[in-house]
Amino acid sequence: MDLSIIVFLVFSFGALFLGFILEGGHLLALFIGTAAIIVFGGTIGAVGLSFPMEEIKRLPKIIGVLFNYKPIDNYKITKQFYELTTIARAEGILALEDAAGRNGIKHPLITKGLRLIVDGVDTNHIYKSLVTDAENIDARHEAGFAIFESAGGYSPTMGIIGTVMGLVHVLGNLSDPSTLGPKIAVAFIATLYGVGTANLLWLPIATRLKNISEKESLSNQMVINALVALQQGKHPKLVIDDMSAFLTQEEREKVLKELKLGDD
Repeated sequence: MDLSIIVFLVFSFGALFLGFILEGGHLLALFIGTAAIIVFGGTIGAVGLSFPMEEIKRLPKIIGVLFNYKPIDNYKITKQFYELTTIARAEGILALEDAAGRNGIKHPLITKGLRLIVDGVDTNHIYKSLVTDAENIDARHEAGFAIFESAGGYSPTMGIIGTVMGLVHVLGNLSDPSTLGPKIAVAFIATLYGVGTANLLWLPIATRLKNISEKESLSNQMVINALVALQQGKHPKLVIDDMSAFLTQEEREKVLKELKLGDD
């Protein structure tokens, strides 16, 4: 579980609360039930109207990905492809089936790609099939972070609506001017909820999910290119050279050093 999410959430909201208290504010003044109902209820309703129910039902799984995400080990994948290409050149394509099992490969695109290669499917079909799978993965990811992006867009608007409703109520009851200030302050709590949750919760979550999706998409692109190169019988060094373009500088140097693929 990625505890950094909890840490930074506590830090960001805590900073706001601390600043408010240091200015002499009372923390309980920030908790208004009616404002919360308008902002959170309105946001949930708007998001629910924006997406099909099957995508809304995926929210628990999306949140699980957020907290349990493990960075993709492109370095390990690159090493596996070096072994696979070496085996394919030495023992033939059919040897890849057993090699995949021995290497404990569980990556869905690699598993499918190797099966297609062993079955003798042509390069063009393999490429199109894997690209389609990768695009479907990207589409599912996009639907996930789009939900939170939408919440981040609707939330401030709901806050403004709540504030306007509060001001309408205040201006309709001006019999006691001494209560005008506190009532207006309460009305603006809705805007605080809307803008605060959008920028401290919904949009950061969407950005994090988008970052995860982009990394996985890049890794999938690397895998597809490597599988095509493997099927075409390219030299292991050339395959790894192509894959290294997708690696960080640190990963690239580590691969070249461990596999002894540096400049001869």
